[in-house]
Amino acid sequence: MTTQSDRSFWIFNAAVSTAAVGFLGWLLLIREGGGTHANLSFMPAVNAALNATSATFLLLGFAAIRSGRREVHKRLMVSAFAASAVFLVGYVLYHYAHGDTQYQGVGTIRIAYFTILITHVLLSIVMLPMILTTFYLATRERFAAHKRLARWTLPIWLYVSITGVVIYFMLRP
Repeated sequence: MTTQSDRSFWIFNAAVSTAAVGFLGWLLLIREGGGTHANLSFMPAVNAALNATSATFLLLGFAAIRSGRREVHKRLMVSAFAASAVFLVGYVLYHYAHGDTQYQGVGTIRIAYFTILITHVLLSIVMLPMILTTFYLATRERFAAHKRLARWTLPIWLYVSITGVVIYFMLRP
């Protein structure tokens, strides 16, 4: 049975997730970057470090829950979320100021880059609602449902975080 607070969460989750995807779509597909005088050329490196940090916290959080350290797991997962959230802010700022970065590779490496990029983008779209739902289930102490969803959330979140770092290095000349 769905409670009123569950219904409120689902509405919140849908609204936040839709707004985030819509905003990023506008930023990357409609609005052309540039036109600001801010030099944020350092941000891709910072964003890659934040993705690596998130991936590290995710792996440590997984190890913590596997060893029964629930409180440590909780703190590490919140830290992974914080690193990903700060990444998102940096990503938005960079792309607002500088626009998109064009990939310069040719041949087989270009196919590999776009394969990684497309899977990264598509999976990143589902991450926010999945993460929010996984957290929600944990806060409601619905640990069986939390665990079932986390089995999907963790590997996808980890993939998105790691491929974010890979994309950064592939874009470097």
